[in-house]
Amino acid sequence: MMPKVYIEDQVFEKKNYSLEALPKGEYENCRFVNCSFANSDLSENIFLECEFDQCDLSLAKLNYTALRDVVFKTCKMVGLGFQDCNQLLLSVQFNDCQLKLASFYKLKLKATKFINCNLQEVDFTETDLTGSTMDNCDLSRAVFEYTTIEKADLRSSFNYLINPEVNRIKKAKFSLLGVAGLLSQFDIEIE
Repeated sequence: MMPKVYIEDQVFEKKNYSLEALPKGEYENCRFVNCSFANSDLSENIFLECEFDQCDLSLAKLNYTALRDVVFKTCKMVGLGFQDCNQLLLSVQFNDCQLKLASFYKLKLKATKFINCNLQEVDFTETDLTGSTMDNCDLSRAVFEYTTIEKADLRSSFNYLINPEVNRIKKAKFSLLGVAGLLSQFDIEIE
């Protein structure tokens, strides 16, 4: 087994980790800029206070990957299984990201920020999104089943269908235009 590396305060630019794997280890306060991790294996890596900027992480493997205070900016992250991550101290933020078909199944994502993200067909089943913010996010066909959305702010997000009968939404914030997404299961007409 290869030894794990410890790398701190480094910037990685324009690297293609789809062809040559990122060395296994712990990365602290590192920035990854315009790198490709598409279809790569990031399993068991630890990312602490790192930033991914303009990276492609689509279909990367995240088995036991630790994401602690990690920010993703303008990243393509299609089909990621975040539920496979190490859940201890999991803390992420997403700005201007493509997260289509990603899964956050059963994760605790309290106070997580999703800003200007494409969250189409994302699975939030049994996810705890208490106090989270979804600012200007497209939630078309996103799955909310037994999800905790209490005190979350979805006022500027759109295209969501959330059934209040099977999700916890106490004190969540929605826009007047978005209320239709809470009533769709009742088969009523809103004009």
